[in-house]
Amino acid sequence: MQLPVMPPVQPMLARSVTEIPDDRFYEPKWDGFRSIVFRDGDEVEVGSRNERPMTRYFPEIVAAVRESLPPRCVVDGEIVIASTDTRGLDFGALQLRLHPAASRVRLLAEQTPASFIAFDLLALGDDDYTGRPFHELRAALEQALRGARPPVHLTPITTDREVARRWFDLFEGAGLDGLIAKSGEETYQPNKRVMAKIKHERTADCVVAGYRVHKTEPEAIGSLLLGLYDDPANPMLPAAYREYGGGSNLSSVGVIGAFPMARRKELFAELQPLVTDFAHHPWNWAAAFEGTTSETRREASRWNPEKDLSFVPLRPERVVEVRYDHLEGHRFRHTAQFVRWRPDREPESCGYDQLDQPVRFDVADVLAGRIAPE
Repeated sequence: MQLPVMPPVQPMLARSVTEIPDDRFYEPKWDGFRSIVFRDGDEVEVGSRNERPMTRYFPEIVAAVRESLPPRCVVDGEIVIASTDTRGLDFGALQLRLHPAASRVRLLAEQTPASFIAFDLLALGDDDYTGRPFHELRAALEQALRGARPPVHLTPITTDREVARRWFDLFEGAGLDGLIAKSGEETYQPNKRVMAKIKHERTADCVVAGYRVHKTEPEAIGSLLLGLYDDPANPMLPAAYREYGGGSNLSSVGVIGAFPMARRKELFAELQPLVTDFAHHPWNWAAAFEGTTSETRREASRWNPEKDLSFVPLRPERVVEVRYDHLEGHRFRHTAQFVRWRPDREPESCGYDQLDQPVRFDVADVLAGRIAPE
């Protein structure tokens, strides 16, 4: 492979801002695996944000790149998978691709095929585009991908701030993560926070139902496990939770993990009076998974199929307010952030009904520009 920009390349990054800035190019923020695709004829490499090769995990993307991208190019984008049920993005299905067995990868590529969303051009032919302003880069990318077919797509873009604001509200229902704002005059700068990102941010009151011990400090909290009450027949909940006869409808919704070490140790001491045993706890996962398959266990631990599901159970009596961006299925998509304790709230009052539910929107409509009128 001989290209003007050679792997590995660290992608350009974005800094968080609270408001949509003026006078920018605006794109949807895709929630998938950030990937830079390198193509030189039949040679294709897919690199990740941390420069790990991703090529073997997405054979259908490699085939699509050979069919739809120019013969020699380097393109920055996002690998996503659309759910067949919700028609939004399914990050859990992406996580399952990071599997060592080639036969498993091939099966998943057929069952849950991925798409590649292109949004930056780094090289084309013998030309390095990283030193050119974004408005030139985008125009060249549009020309280069004019014949592209699914599953390769060009991300939507607008310079209208009001349109971008509407996208920010509307596209969340398709599982998108917010907006990216780019200056038309900025060049592509690997590993630099040149772009701006605007993400949804909300708060929720959750029940603290357990903790995991810190990996290096046995008397410090590693993370707090959060729960919300809901109808146990809710189809959003994993089957393992619905089928477990624990007599409770407290669903695992996510974790808080960011505390200074001194506070981790204080929390460990504070929570000891609430420690209970699994026989009296709604999340006796060992019982829930007894006799189940590895597929069922993966369903309940979407972020990491091999993750240890053990934890220290607590009586679900304390309530904490957390900051989160959005839900994926029944859980917070990212680790929640601590805001404050809520001694004034009863745990049973902390339910899913307090959370914003974005209007459902089909990710295919986002890519095709089919946006409902005001």
